[in-house]
Amino acid sequence: MPLIPEEPQIHESAQGPRATPASGRTAPTPRPVPGPRPAAPPRPGRPGPLRPAPPAQRRDAATAKPVPSAPAASAATPQIQLVPAPAGGALDAAEEAVDLLLDSGRAPGEVLVITTGEQHPWAAHELSFGETSYWAQHDAGDDVFYTDAAAAGRAASRPVVVVAVNGGSDAAAATALPLALSRAGALLIVCGDPQQINSVLGAGV
Repeated sequence: MPLIPEEPQIHESAQGPRATPASGRTAPTPRPVPGPRPAAPPRPGRPGPLRPAPPAQRRDAATAKPVPSAPAASAATPQIQLVPAPAGGALDAAEEAVDLLLDSGRAPGEVLVITTGEQHPWAAHELSFGETSYWAQHDAGDDVFYTDAAAAGRAASRPVVVVAVNGGSDAAAATALPLALSRAGALLIVCGDPQQINSVLGAGV
């Protein structure tokens, strides 16, 4: 008789606790595991190939642009500056331009001055000693050289040419200005009547 009531008590206690914890533990553990794993691997792979491509293209474009622009600028014609002055004051304006050039650092041998009318006093003085010594000073290239439009074709090119349209015929100016432009390496300064100068040089000085 005492053995019968003990057996059902043991079975009920064994079945109760085993069933409830087994079902509650298995459900929460597998759900959070697959979530973070697939999201992590694609992130480091995507930015890797995209970042090196744009800087390589920008460097090629930056190095290619300045190369063609530099020779185009150097091949341009000399810069032209116009100093408005009447025929009677063109020579004085040219003298002021030469002084400014020398003060800015230009060497005297880099400047050629051409007159269309009366000769510069320096040229007239030097020619009184003969053309040989006069042109010898031109060839030496140590100082500013003054000549008139009639003899300007004999002068060599210099970085800066200053023209004083101080009279003379329109034909003299028409000959001197294009010649001065061809002799100027970097800068042409023309002192005189703007309308006459623009009509000779063609436009927009």
